[in-house]
Amino acid sequence: MFISRVLHRRRPGAGLFAVTAMACACGLPASALAQDARYPEKPIRFLVPFPPGGATDIVSRLVGQRLAERLGQQVVVENRAGGSGIIATEAVARSPGDGYTLLLGNTGILAINPHLYAKLPYDPVRDFAPVTMTTKVTNVLVVHPSLPVRSVKELVMLAKRSQRKLNYGTPGSGSLSHLAMEMFKLAAGVDFVHIPYKGGGPAMIDLVGGHVELMIATMPSALSFITSGKLRPLAVCDARRSAVMPKVPTVAESGYPGYEAFSWHGILVPVGTPAGIVSRLNKEIVGILATQDVKDALFKSGGFDVVGSTAEEFASIIKSELARYAPAVKASKARVD
Repeated sequence: MFISRVLHRRRPGAGLFAVTAMACACGLPASALAQDARYPEKPIRFLVPFPPGGATDIVSRLVGQRLAERLGQQVVVENRAGGSGIIATEAVARSPGDGYTLLLGNTGILAINPHLYAKLPYDPVRDFAPVTMTTKVTNVLVVHPSLPVRSVKELVMLAKRSQRKLNYGTPGSGSLSHLAMEMFKLAAGVDFVHIPYKGGGPAMIDLVGGHVELMIATMPSALSFITSGKLRPLAVCDARRSAVMPKVPTVAESGYPGYEAFSWHGILVPVGTPAGIVSRLNKEIVGILATQDVKDALFKSGGFDVVGSTAEEFASIIKSELARYAPAVKASKARVD
């Protein structure tokens, strides 16, 4: 468990007279606004739904350390893996809405799980107050060099005229990679054979080895194989081209307008958390993400594009991503009871 060092502390009672006056002017309970002004008065738990060392962990530990410095309180990063992120997410959903429990959510937890699981112990919209979207990771459609295609158009033509179905690997059934390919299949009107693996690493190894023919992978996991010529990129799955490979078009540019399938992370708190505390967390975390050293560290460690958004923008993203993945989950027939 990681605990960030406290570098400075707020003087107790500072600004309470001003807060009380503002409360009276706004017709709000003075005690509530005074409590917001004193926040935080104790350590903050930051739950991460995955094991240490992964991409999500990199974001949480860097942001958690800087947040502790800014707030003058300990931020305890707690990895609570299991159940496709459900265990940690449910724990945060059931925590008090007081600003002392944070969740690092991602695409799978907030946009895919609600369609994948018949019974989910949390609602991504009803049970949380979004704070900010933190980062996103570009996905890329790659093929083994033995496949005689150099563009999305050629891939679709090959798939339609081939006497056998091409196969693609994923980290597992219901993963973002799987659903991103299902979305592409629906858009292009083609079909491929799904080969699920137990994780992205094994899937990537078999793709490089030529045992599967194509895959939608995260840019960080595929980049070294692309630069070495062991994989061929056909398109990136974002709305814009990647700065890492500016000559590679997007899927949308390749003939399928509106197609997007990127990975993202964001910070949320339990519903009912006071607006003043959500606003304070947003201000501090967005400020952290805006610093150049944090941007550089996140890009070098995991290929993350730093975002930083308003709480309202993040809430809108969650709702739009929920709608985006609904037809893909249905088409994939992936379901967990």
